Amino acid sequence: MLKVSVVGGSGYAGGELIRLLLGHPAVALHQVTSERQAGRYVYSVHPNLRRALTLRFSPMKDLEPCDVLFLALPHGRAAAGWGRFSGLGGHIIDLSADFRLRDPAAYPRWYGYEHPHPDLLRRFVYGLPELHREELKGARLVSGTGCLATTAILGLAPLFRHGLVERRVILEVKVGSSAAGSEPNLSTHHPERDGVMRSFSPTGHRHTAEIEQELTFRGERPEVYMSATAVEAVRGALVTAHCFLRDPAVAARDLWRAYREDYESEPCIRLVMDRAGVYRYPEPKLLSGTNLCDVGFEREEGTARVVVMAALDNLVKGAAGNALQAMNIMLGVDERAGLESWGLHPA
Repeated sequence: MLKVSVVGGSGYAGGELIRLLLGHPAVALHQVTSERQAGRYVYSVHPNLRRALTLRFSPMKDLEPCDVLFLALPHGRAAAGWGRFSGLGGHIIDLSADFRLRDPAAYPRWYGYEHPHPDLLRRFVYGLPELHREELKGARLVSGTGCLATTAILGLAPLFRHGLVERRVILEVKVGSSAAGSEPNLSTHHPERDGVMRSFSPTGHRHTAEIEQELTFRGERPEVYMSATAVEAVRGALVTAHCFLRDPAVAARDLWRAYREDYESEPCIRLVMDRAGVYRYPEPKLLSGTNLCDVGFEREEGTARVVVMAALDNLVKGAAGNALQAMNIMLGVDERAGLESWGLHPA
């Protein structure tokens, strides 16, 4: 059994990671830390886990060495505390943005600080299995992925990898409050407070940097224009992307060929485009609690426009589940271990 610990287990992503780890056949959950909740039972903060475990939150100073250390801290904390964390985990997976971007100059622009360990950025593998599976095998250091970035990248990667679309892409993202609360430049809605939508800037979302980085193929970096808005939901992210074909003669069947070639054997991607019915295209509600990403598209007749839709649960495939999938690949465990839940319907 792998001895696994979670640093920063009192937040949404940390709680979801604990839930998934409890169902993993090869994992023994060793420690979960929280400075504010130290000494309290984990289920007192995550009541869905009542009777699932009797573990208490530990303070960070009591962390012990383990096989896999997950860092689920707010942005900036993992990098700041790297001296403490680096020697505690045989493998380390950071769910924050601290090691996602390869270019140190991107951190002042998108996150407002100079990175304290720029030499580490290229040692971390960007933890998206569908793009970096081979690099993840045997890796020791893995970064998490932004939930909105993950949705957009998975929806668009086949089109950019096969050179089918122009560099410019326009993204409109709808996301639940469990993601919106952590993003200062995202319109946020907190139904548990007063039901008021709080609107911030619709431009300059920091996940743009990840999307541009990961959709760069053959040295050609895309131009990404992204807006995100929180909607009346707790979980879920839906990306609607508008991109334009390089060759207007490319047909829908050519696009399907690219998606099938890239995703046919992917265990956590489903291609969704039905001719009839209520759920013809990706729908976040159907993915709650799953590590699945649904992708569909529409080729507009008479123009060069392709509209791509991608949906996932921002706390699972957009965060904790994706990190667990990466861990499975790193350690040679069945990739779907601990991630075999199907979605709920109705939800």
